[in-house]
Amino acid sequence: MTDIAETRPHIDVRLIPPPERHPRIFGMLHALPPGAAMLITSDHDPRPLQYHLQSNFSGLFGWEYLEQGPEVWRVAIERLNAAAAVGADTGSNCGCGCGGAH
Repeated sequence: MTDIAETRPHIDVRLIPPPERHPRIFGMLHALPPGAAMLITSDHDPRPLQYHLQSNFSGLFGWEYLEQGPEVWRVAIERLNAAAAVGADTGSNCGCGCGGAH
């Protein structure tokens, strides 16, 4: 049986310099077609990313913890609606004004 994780785009932010993390994540999220999901693996709870999605893209992305620490967090994020890219910054900036600084 094929693991469902193998069929989804995945990003392991533990391997990416902090300034590049959110721009890469948002680039992948905005490239997802509606109904598709991506996986994120992190060494910390990505709750700030969840809050950012909820406040800036409310109702457009689903969030499911697959693993919650204490050393590794894994999250599945699903794109719920094609409108998620409307008005969103899909360039190198994550859209939160950080300039990729987190």
